[in-house]
Amino acid sequence: MSTTDALLYSSDHTFKELIAHAQRYGFIYPSSEIYDGLQSIYDYGPYGVALKRNLQNFWWQSMTQLHQNIVGIDSAIMMHPTTWKASGHIDGFSDPMVDNKDSKKRYRVDLLIEEHAMQLVSQGKSNQSKGLMEAMERCLAAGDLPGLDELLQQFGIVCPLSKTADWTPVRQFNLMFSTQVGAQNDATTIYLRPETAQGIFVNFLNVQKTARMKIPFGIAQVGKAFRNEIVARQFTFRMREFEQMEMQFFIQPGTEKCWFDYWQENRKNWYSSLGIEQEKINIYPHKQLAHYATAAVDIEYAFPFGYKEVEGIHSRTDFDLTSHQHYAKKKLQYFDPDLKKSYIPYVIETSVGLDRLVLMLLSNALTKENNPVNEERTTSRTYLKLPPPLAPIKSAIFPLVNKDGLAEKALTLFDQLKYDFPLIYEATPSIGKRYARQDLIGTPYSITIDYQTLEDETVTIRERDSMRQYRIHMSEITHHLASTTSIKSLLLQLKK
Repeated sequence: MSTTDALLYSSDHTFKELIAHAQRYGFIYPSSEIYDGLQSIYDYGPYGVALKRNLQNFWWQSMTQLHQNIVGIDSAIMMHPTTWKASGHIDGFSDPMVDNKDSKKRYRVDLLIEEHAMQLVSQGKSNQSKGLMEAMERCLAAGDLPGLDELLQQFGIVCPLSKTADWTPVRQFNLMFSTQVGAQNDATTIYLRPETAQGIFVNFLNVQKTARMKIPFGIAQVGKAFRNEIVARQFTFRMREFEQMEMQFFIQPGTEKCWFDYWQENRKNWYSSLGIEQEKINIYPHKQLAHYATAAVDIEYAFPFGYKEVEGIHSRTDFDLTSHQHYAKKKLQYFDPDLKKSYIPYVIETSVGLDRLVLMLLSNALTKENNPVNEERTTSRTYLKLPPPLAPIKSAIFPLVNKDGLAEKALTLFDQLKYDFPLIYEATPSIGKRYARQDLIGTPYSITIDYQTLEDETVTIRERDSMRQYRIHMSEITHHLASTTSIKSLLLQLKK
């Protein structure tokens, strides 16, 4: 899909509505909000943190439990500074920036140009938009900063605040956060990691030996990363503090195409298991590859602001291990018992932004629908159509009324189920408002204890998506919820 096609995408809801819903219903808050917040830093609320952890657990289990040859680690955020020299981050981890002399604001040039390209599309100038984006990609690939200067002037791209085009020359800005370790007079400069992958590479031999892994094998990791994004925007899509889920798969040189194709198909199936419609996922092959790569694709999702990357799959050759071997002056080779020789493995990387996945799920789940009451009247409903295994709350338990022993019966059921499922108990207000509240946070099932429950031990189950209601015996509730809300039900889909 071309950049222009992606920019033409229109969503069923606006991005502002999504942000408002996430904040209002306890998913994501601006960090330090009582102090007016800190730009591009966010906190996860009660339902957001549960959704995030469920998603993380699904990824982790799908990697480490379903594959006998993939194990996990948790490396430190602060690493020896030579790590980042070897990885190329100290010398090359930068973005082209430009300052507007009138507004005194700094911008990433590629984002400024992309925004202008979107405006051209909205004005019916798709060919100009395409030409602008292609010219920008050529400049970025060649490191042509004067060429980017020329594009800003040629297309009359202005500052969003001052509306002027009085720009400084484009220059590179390193994105790593630095800090000091040790006594003040003898402190060492280190960096907060900008990615989690390097912690995997420097532990390659540790893991291979202690876990007795044989190539091909993978190492997975989930952890925080930090980038000093000058223009962090689009809510949690681009942040300064974020979480990554990465897996580095070590392979025999010469097999990289086969394994690259395998992981591309594997990851596509993973998104399908989340209920993401095929037309909302785009596989974007990189036209310009990093000097060490032989292939790279982005998995993009159709956000309200266009198709954007949520995951990258890269064929990295032996660049990382070779570089660390050179700087550390220690061999990072694998002895292959089948080939009876040693070599530095090649690597296939899958790198996912966990925060972007949460935003993707919320965007995909936010549903507005109108339901006819009769020929003259319809009612509207808003709900989060989250996959039940990932929903923050699996079921809500309600007494129909808060008297006649119904509340006590409902609390007894709550106490029985709370060891297996995250639940909510609520006795007020009306049953209809309680249903609506659970719909807004994505709870897949609501269980109502009513007077018939006292007679025959049956309860009313109400489904979130269809609003269908039916009765089951209390003894069947645990199996009913487990069969549809466990991570296992998602993992089983990956076998199909």
